[in-house]
Amino acid sequence: MAVLTRLTVNGDRLNANIDRLAKIGRLPNGDICRLAFTPEDLQARYLVQQWMMEAGMTVRIDAAGNLIGRYPGTVESAPALATGSHIDTVPSGGCYDGVLGVLAGIEAVRTLREQQQQLAHPIEVIVFTDEESSMIGCQAIAGTALLDQPEKYQPKIGGCIQTHLETIGGSWEKLETAVRSRRDMAAFVELHVEQGAVLEQSGQAIGVVQGVVGMSRRAITITGQANHAGTTPMEMRQDALVAAAQVVLAVQEIALRMPSQPVATVGSLKVTPNAVNIVPGTVELEVDMRDLSKDCLEEMGRRLDQELRTIAMATDTQIQQTIGLCVEPTPAAPPVQDAITQVCNDLGLSHCHLPSRAGHDAMEMGRFTDMGMIFVPSQNGLSHSGQEYTSPAQCTQGANALLHTLIRLDKIYPIQSFSV
Repeated sequence: MAVLTRLTVNGDRLNANIDRLAKIGRLPNGDICRLAFTPEDLQARYLVQQWMMEAGMTVRIDAAGNLIGRYPGTVESAPALATGSHIDTVPSGGCYDGVLGVLAGIEAVRTLREQQQQLAHPIEVIVFTDEESSMIGCQAIAGTALLDQPEKYQPKIGGCIQTHLETIGGSWEKLETAVRSRRDMAAFVELHVEQGAVLEQSGQAIGVVQGVVGMSRRAITITGQANHAGTTPMEMRQDALVAAAQVVLAVQEIALRMPSQPVATVGSLKVTPNAVNIVPGTVELEVDMRDLSKDCLEEMGRRLDQELRTIAMATDTQIQQTIGLCVEPTPAAPPVQDAITQVCNDLGLSHCHLPSRAGHDAMEMGRFTDMGMIFVPSQNGLSHSGQEYTSPAQCTQGANALLHTLIRLDKIYPIQSFSV
């Protein structure tokens, strides 16, 4: 085991592969467009598959189109330790989002193989299908996919999910065969760029993720009375936009008053008639609330309900709301968080604990097995942008943290299958 503690990934190779993959789908302005199921995505998947095989992994594609590389353990019947992320991008993405987690996983396996080392548990590196849009890959593995509602899964390039899965070797009809359990996957760890500025501003090298936040969204419609802006006295107005302004401030105040430091945003407003000389008659807005605590999200919802009633009465408007997206939080498993923390201490990497306020494949994986995430800094907090940047040294630090977390988890988790 002493040999394992001295292992270090090949940072030059890791970063060269990140740069090489970034050439696939690169736009003239430097952004990367590699939408799921496009020719660029297929080209990238083929290249990653080649790298998996070169690292000594056997590779398969499940019914959801997930690309899964497996490096054998000394106890091959043991449940796997899994890692990975995605390689599809948003329409104007960058080099690191998702990609770092996949290529660092491959690099960790390659490092073990070059030193002729195996863990007791097999290691799996997973490229999840269409993370940036439908999230069908991670949901299929977690068993949360809506098998009878394929229309719910709309890839960014359009078309039906059934046809797209066929192009990458998957099958909607056999989707349930992709489901995994703790019997064959002991834990999942995802390395990812932070996509925020907390690590950079605090000067920390590694973020030990406490969990992926839950999300609650509401569509709110405020109805007043459109009227002439010049001839309607202020005290006689039913101004829907004035009411909306109060809702926006109420949403902010609700979040600020909660002790767990959630976030809440009104990011969309539609004003009707939307003319400078007309008192607004209708406003449609959307609220997004996120926190690690389900109880907190529910309490924020109750407080918002109360505020809406108060605002409607004070502004003589009608306020209706519809509950939209509702995603429960996924806490990171304490044993995985502890392992990442101990690895940071062993490697001399400064670190802090923080939530992930963006969704990731790990969010779904944590619904059936122990999950953890490792964050590395994003320069200026930028992501989903061609300007996103994480330095080669930071990428290498993250990959080393991932490698040694897998090694530590190998000692923690039993080699017999979990009972369910």
